[in-house]
Amino acid sequence: MAEMLLHALAHARAGDKDDRLNISLIAYTPELYPLLRDTVTEKVVQELFTHRRPAAVKRYLLPKLSAMNFVLDGVLDGGVTQALNLDSHGKTLSFRLLGLKIPVPEELTQFAWSYGAATAEAAKL
Repeated sequence: MAEMLLHALAHARAGDKDDRLNISLIAYTPELYPLLRDTVTEKVVQELFTHRRPAAVKRYLLPKLSAMNFVLDGVLDGGVTQALNLDSHGKTLSFRLLGLKIPVPEELTQFAWSYGAATAEAAKL
């Protein structure tokens, strides 16, 4: 089994409102969605953001989109306009999620995004 960073398997969109962070995680291909669904759980995200002291983490599954949405309460130090932290916006925190390493069965590694492969493919155009 390979270990890969989440950003090789999915991309993310994020937003923030007051003290609530919203991160959508979208698999690059439908084949990767069951792995993400089973691996990137509320508990995993809660532990990943422990340093931000989330009051709650809720996950919403969107299987027809091969995606999931996480809502984290209490992680933005009172809100972006009130926080004294530099770069505590949702967009920057989504990169923390994409930096998560997860185990990936060998048969699914073919669906992972590779910067080198993408660059080589683009060079052919």
